Amino acid sequence: MTTFGPEFWSFPYTSQRMPVLAENVVSTSQPLAASAGLSMLMRGGNAMDAALATAIALTVVEPCMNGIGGDAFAIIWDGKELHGLNASGRAPAAWTPDRFAHLDSMPFRGWDAVTVPGAVSAWRATSERFGSLPFEDLFEPAIRLARDGYLVSPTVQRQWQAQVPGLVSQPGYADAFAPNGRAPLPGERFSCPGQAETLEKIARTKGDAFYHGELAAAIAAHARNTGGSITEADLAAHRADWVEPIRMKYRDVELVEIGPNGQGIGALMALGMLDALDLGSLPVDSAASVHLQLEAIKLAFADMYAHVGDPASMTEITAAHLLDRDYLARRARAIDPRRASYPGQGNPHGGGTVYLTAADRNGMMVSFIQSNFKGFGSGVVVPGTGIALHNRGWGFSTRAGHPNQVGPGKRPFHTIIPGFVMRGDQPLMTLGLMGGSMQAQGHTQVLCRLADYGQNPQAASDAPRFRIKDDNRGVAMEWNTPAETLQGLKDMGHDITQSPRFDTEFGCAQMAMRLESGGYLAASDHRKDGYAVGW
Repeated sequence: MTTFGPEFWSFPYTSQRMPVLAENVVSTSQPLAASAGLSMLMRGGNAMDAALATAIALTVVEPCMNGIGGDAFAIIWDGKELHGLNASGRAPAAWTPDRFAHLDSMPFRGWDAVTVPGAVSAWRATSERFGSLPFEDLFEPAIRLARDGYLVSPTVQRQWQAQVPGLVSQPGYADAFAPNGRAPLPGERFSCPGQAETLEKIARTKGDAFYHGELAAAIAAHARNTGGSITEADLAAHRADWVEPIRMKYRDVELVEIGPNGQGIGALMALGMLDALDLGSLPVDSAASVHLQLEAIKLAFADMYAHVGDPASMTEITAAHLLDRDYLARRARAIDPRRASYPGQGNPHGGGTVYLTAADRNGMMVSFIQSNFKGFGSGVVVPGTGIALHNRGWGFSTRAGHPNQVGPGKRPFHTIIPGFVMRGDQPLMTLGLMGGSMQAQGHTQVLCRLADYGQNPQAASDAPRFRIKDDNRGVAMEWNTPAETLQGLKDMGHDITQSPRFDTEFGCAQMAMRLESGGYLAASDHRKDGYAVGW
């Protein structure tokens, strides 16, 4: 079986989770969605079928984090090689730079934050290429949950209710997701018949209704009637792209990410710097170890937010430049092992995202992530459909000449990133950790725990995390960070705050590691309703 040393099977952190070991696994942030994926495996489907049934169900049972009107990315090991999918949407044709030139930043809510949604195209593209069950079958659990209802968990209720006051004024939101002027209470049954009908139309037409048919017309009409700019032509022009993932070797493993317009490159840059340092010689969870990780990530963020956008616009500084080993080694030499530095203000954001992973006994492994960005996203909901539209347009810059400057048909900078870990030419682990800019930070932290400290995926998930704040200076530490670590970081000059126990800003991880003896070790995060299942 896969081992990294005698410490691999230890679980040193307080948690309510243990990993699931099985030949077929699904892991995500919501039990009903994981069960939807497991049901596909039990009827003879493969990991892709399971992943998609899980993803579709998540739009129903965790609507405060993702939806039909969001974006998606995936990395898939088909048993022989890796494949990457970028299904993020593009700006409407009406979004010229002049339209937003008077603004310091892009709008956060409403129609001027809505780019074309890509999640539905991801479902179709991955099912067509790798699925084994009929496309319509994948929707059965989600449609049932949307029509018959489900009991809302305390975690989902807490995240849902926190968003309601800021969204009830947005077109269509209250009718669909706050019919009583509030979120459903814990244990209350919630149903969304309009969402069930929408999912039926998507299933029956393999997504065509969303981009070319009845649903596209409804989205465009709602935009015309309430001040939006998305048109039928914008939706029809959308495409999901199969892409070559980008990589960074770290110790004896390799982290694989989807390249720009996503932030996965930030994790690769940080690891490229840390690879030049002897992190493993420092005690795990010590101030000295955390300090080096913080400094590398801050440097990576400073570069990432200055240079990353739609790859077609990255003409002067490309992904290859940012991942150059010599450049990253020079950046690493700028890190003072005893003092904090501040390389300049980045622009990281928090967010609402779901991640899931599935793997099967035939060797297929799927890393899949989808998001409405800020919880329900823009707050705009298409009447009668349950389609909550994301606010991914907020990721654009309004600064003239920036690679990520808003423009028609461009993809904005994206926070959601599915991760994959290779060892040599063989797959080792799927990895995802949702939560805005926490994602690149979380991927880096998990890889260090895996490669430098030999921790198993569940232990790496349970461990206390840090999160660099929006100013690329302040650092939030989880409630269970050792006191000596907190003080040590403060002594080095870090601006440290400690977060309360149930703070949700540290992300939610799901992982599946392949075992040499056959099967997988699936881990799920205790910070939400995390749930790994196996068969």
